[in-house]
Amino acid sequence: MITDGFLYLGVLLALAACIVYLTQRRSYRVFRYVPGFVLLYLGAALLNTVGVFGDSESVEATGTAVQDALLPAMILLLLFQCDLRQIIKLGPKLLLTFFVASLGIVVGFVVTYLIFQVWLHPEAHKALGALAGSWTGGSANMVAVQGIVHAPERIFGYVLIVDTVLYSLWLLLMFGSVSFSDRFNRWTRADTTYLDARTGADAEKDGAQKAPIDLASLMALIGGSLFVSALATWLGGQLPELGAVVNSTTWAILFVSVLGLVIASTPLGRTAGSSELAVVMLYVIVGIIASESDFSSLAEAPLYLAAGAVVLLVHLGILAVYARLARVELFSLAVASTANVGGIASAPVVASAFNRQLVPVGVLFALIGSFIGTFTGLTTVQILSAL
Repeated sequence: MITDGFLYLGVLLALAACIVYLTQRRSYRVFRYVPGFVLLYLGAALLNTVGVFGDSESVEATGTAVQDALLPAMILLLLFQCDLRQIIKLGPKLLLTFFVASLGIVVGFVVTYLIFQVWLHPEAHKALGALAGSWTGGSANMVAVQGIVHAPERIFGYVLIVDTVLYSLWLLLMFGSVSFSDRFNRWTRADTTYLDARTGADAEKDGAQKAPIDLASLMALIGGSLFVSALATWLGGQLPELGAVVNSTTWAILFVSVLGLVIASTPLGRTAGSSELAVVMLYVIVGIIASESDFSSLAEAPLYLAAGAVVLLVHLGILAVYARLARVELFSLAVASTANVGGIASAPVVASAFNRQLVPVGVLFALIGSFIGTFTGLTTVQILSAL
């Protein structure tokens, strides 16, 4: 049993390193369907379930300190690529489609909570809000919401399973939608001429100009992000708490989110290695959260899977109605939905299935989600708690 905080952190980092190596260097079929974050969650939770991690002040203090330090730094680095100038180029109709997709997710959670509330855990609204953060942003937004609202670890484990299973099925559906896109577009009477491939070419050029990762860029990113994290945490502690959601962590996340958007529009936003370092931090945070979970009460997981399915069905219905009324083509709907539910890893892939020149549209959609996902998740928590 591990009761030393440093050894505990070392085991989590070693486990994360093994998983990243296998997913990046080995082409096992399972890695196509199960993300590395989920494998890390399952592995760390299993270690805790069998008693490898013991209850001790050292372990708890180490996990809390590292998570609190890395969370704002991770959000800051993830937003370095979110250039508002490129997002504005998408045009009002594409942007509206993305926000309708996000709204459909939130409405789906409200409808689902009203249906399933009687059977759910009293604090399930917190975990569902974290899932809403993931389904309107990404995994980083999920852990950010979790870090603010402190959903029970057991319930959070359920929604992570929901996130993995339903995301995989949703991705298959979005890929399959390519085959009937022409018929769908005729049904909605959509005009596809407003999709400007030149926006994609501009974004691809920007991406190609990034310098290679070197020691100077790594030190600047590590030192700068951790300093901003410390400063944001201190500032958050000086500001008043407003209700159950707006606390010191919320203020810190808001501060780094705004700063990240500002930096993204400057040359600093193109510093090499920002996304890679952010993913490293995300692995550490997910490992810490998972190490506080166990598999002793998985009997409730099917209930949360059913709830997640209802969310996506409501989301799909809203998109269908919107497409018919606004005459929107399937490409925009599929990529906007994938950017919400799947995030940066899957939205460009689905976009490429429709048209390779429009891949950056998927990237920009996902980047919008990476900014709004945390706040959408927190809003969902507030709405569900009021119900």
